[in-house]
Amino acid sequence: MLLGALIQSIPDADFIAAFWNDPATNLLVHRGFTHSLFFAILATSGGAVIAEHFHKQRRIGLNGWSWFLGTQFAVHIFIDLFNNYGLGLFEPFSHYRYSFNALFVVDPLFTLGPAISFIMLIVLKARIRSRVFWWKFGVLSCTFYLLFSTINKALIDRQVARSIAYQQLPNKTWITTPTPLNNILWFVVVSNDSEYFIGFHSLFDRSPIINFTRFLRCDSLLKGVADHEELQHLIRFSQGYYTIEKWHDTLVFNNLRFGQMLGWKRPDEHFVFHYYLQKKGADNRLVVQRGRFAKWNKETLRSLWNRIRGN
Repeated sequence: MLLGALIQSIPDADFIAAFWNDPATNLLVHRGFTHSLFFAILATSGGAVIAEHFHKQRRIGLNGWSWFLGTQFAVHIFIDLFNNYGLGLFEPFSHYRYSFNALFVVDPLFTLGPAISFIMLIVLKARIRSRVFWWKFGVLSCTFYLLFSTINKALIDRQVARSIAYQQLPNKTWITTPTPLNNILWFVVVSNDSEYFIGFHSLFDRSPIINFTRFLRCDSLLKGVADHEELQHLIRFSQGYYTIEKWHDTLVFNNLRFGQMLGWKRPDEHFVFHYYLQKKGADNRLVVQRGRFAKWNKETLRSLWNRIRGN
């Protein structure tokens, strides 16, 4: 079990690249090649040969080690697909990012079941029969939660389609993704060529119609920096969901896919993921990392809870 946990952490070793890459490049490196099917196949094959060489006395065999290692990589990739960061599933042959946008990156209810199971399996002795119950409990609890989140997303997407039709919003595409720490309140972005309509909807909302706030893309502000490689990385990472703002004398790139810091409370709030394009000395790495939970306190959690309960 501990070996499996260690192996499942291998794809996230791509964080090491942050020590030499600029923040914009590192956004694409993270969950890129090391989260691809090609890497999983290479790591499984090579790892099975190495494991068999050092553990011949266990008589597991290459086939057994391959199944064990392959399962760990597959589970890691599968779970990561459910949040909105995006995975380079077919790197290095395709740079397209895949994501289901059905789980927030930190969701306590998803983690709780496997965590309890893990603790019980560590504590209980090897021959106690109840261990069977606990490993099944850990696997099934998170499996049912993934199913629950997928159903929630389908319900939210249906409400978005109804709201778009009712309000006659000009649109080409939309995205929905959960807000922090839950799977009930969802962040919605409706997109067309030059503007976005952003709103929040809880499964407990009494009104089926979503209230949207309009944001302009304003990409005309990029004329002086449009060819910069750093900007191209940001646009690719945003998958086309971005706006440009000017804060005093600085251009700011907003990636809309990660929501707003307190958008359910203040519709004009800054976006979680913002990036300084021209500000000299700006520590964008720190800005990106802190964005998800900037301005969070007890009052923020209270307002989030109240919004989850519906309006």
